[in-house]
Amino acid sequence: MDGTARTAKAEEADGKNVVAPSAEDDLPERETWIGKLDFILALVGFSVGLGNVWRFPYLCYKNGGGAFLIPYFIFLLGAGIPTFFLEIALGQFMSLGGMKAWNLCPLFSGIGVASMVIVSFLNIYYVMVMGWALHYFFASFTSELPWATCGNWWNTDRCIASDEEIKQATNTTLNVTMTTMAPNVTMTTMALNATNATASNVTGRVAASLEYWNNRVLQISGGLDQPGSMQWELILCLILAWVIVYFCIFKGVKSTGRVVYFTALFPYVVLFILLIRGVTLEGADIGLEFYLKPNITRLGDPQVWMDAGTQVFFSYSIGLGSLIALGSYNKFNNNCHRD
Repeated sequence: MDGTARTAKAEEADGKNVVAPSAEDDLPERETWIGKLDFILALVGFSVGLGNVWRFPYLCYKNGGGAFLIPYFIFLLGAGIPTFFLEIALGQFMSLGGMKAWNLCPLFSGIGVASMVIVSFLNIYYVMVMGWALHYFFASFTSELPWATCGNWWNTDRCIASDEEIKQATNTTLNVTMTTMAPNVTMTTMALNATNATASNVTGRVAASLEYWNNRVLQISGGLDQPGSMQWELILCLILAWVIVYFCIFKGVKSTGRVVYFTALFPYVVLFILLIRGVTLEGADIGLEFYLKPNITRLGDPQVWMDAGTQVFFSYSIGLGSLIALGSYNKFNNNCHRD
């Protein structure tokens, strides 16, 4: 609005006090989600991701099985959910992103800057993980998976292809030890000798999948003084990952709201597949028993509580400004508490 228009507006006010519009009034109206389901699925996508697939089971195993769920739910109900709702409500109220939303209290504006820096680093390494995943995806289009066999140029003489070979080596060593023992040797001595022989036969072997990761995908050098060459396959996969991210967000919430239908629901499909695969493996009953019979004594270890709190804030993306940004695309009078 130029000066002439403002003068005319003031004259029409007949002497009444009229506040001239600020520069922010000239900004375009902020986009909103096309549908409420888009917003809900975006939140679900932030809550269920890589951290639930690989980190949460590891923490349960490390911290007493089912006992870990006790501090986890305490932190979830006492800190996770309230902070989760607070960030969404703040973004919806201010209709601004994770940085500018803290203009509500300029003293805390540094929080927005710090969260933006953290999110930038998180995005860099998450996209790198996507690049690795794309590399494995393309490498899997073969009749025989390259990380399931030995004899490739990246394998060493210590390579062992599968768990079956380890079992065969163990059984063979045990049989040889038992047949060569003298008749007067006790069972205890025989068991110790068999264990030592098996350990010397299996110790030092490296799984084919690990050698593929270290020697083929990463091609790790001997140290910082040996930088090695550029891994063009990984570079191309990384570029492709960033291109995919760009096309997911380049139209704002209009495109993101459609992408979340896949990104939010697909992890549940993967979790279900992993569940079926896990319960059909040999020894699955032992793992289930470990969860159903928790080690309550582990609750006395402060590290268990630290891991639980960290997992809650990590998996729900709390304190990163992302939830504020998602909530900012809601309509001002939306009932985000009900959502």
